[in-house]
Amino acid sequence: LVADRFVVPAREGDGAAVFIVDAADASVEPVVSMDLTRPLSTVSFDGAAASRVATGQQARRAFADALLTAAAVLASEQLGVAERCLEMTIGHLKTRYQFGRPLGSFQALKHRLADLWVAVTQARAVARYAVGCVAADDADTEVAVAVAQAHCSVVAVRAAEECVQMHGGIGFTWEHPAHLYLKRAKTTSIALGTPDWHRERLATLVDLAPA
Repeated sequence: LVADRFVVPAREGDGAAVFIVDAADASVEPVVSMDLTRPLSTVSFDGAAASRVATGQQARRAFADALLTAAAVLASEQLGVAERCLEMTIGHLKTRYQFGRPLGSFQALKHRLADLWVAVTQARAVARYAVGCVAADDADTEVAVAVAQAHCSVVAVRAAEECVQMHGGIGFTWEHPAHLYLKRAKTTSIALGTPDWHRERLATLVDLAPA
């Protein structure tokens, strides 16, 4: 799918504005990304003709709403990464044998999987609540999205790292898909604000004093 137009937030004087720019007037330069399954580009609008569609508070609200929606949807993607990594890891530990028994029978690995399952279950709850709030335009949306991003970003990375490690040598190879999930988890954890940024945002929203 190729966009015909770009919706561009920008500063205009001392205020904010949102513009529509035809894709043909923009310069799109691909850049190298850690996650090769999700191409990234730098988009420039030097000298491009633009149509103003919002200014001032309306523009700021539109941009804020777009970021909230994107962050909520991204949390659901991160949940999907975590769930798939947990599923693959459980499958591997059930079928891979060492010392005459399945790897999953060893208590140390059971504990790691149990802890990860709890984290993924929590991520599922906060991700679903966040998208529900966005869909309903709920007053709790900002708090819900901050919680979802702060938690789901961390859980996705943790699940992907555990997947790589508990698969052993095969998990570190290019042929196994584990590295794809790790790269996706790492890149999404900074795409729309880091977990620390969302925690600070949450503290501000619920009026928590700095420690």
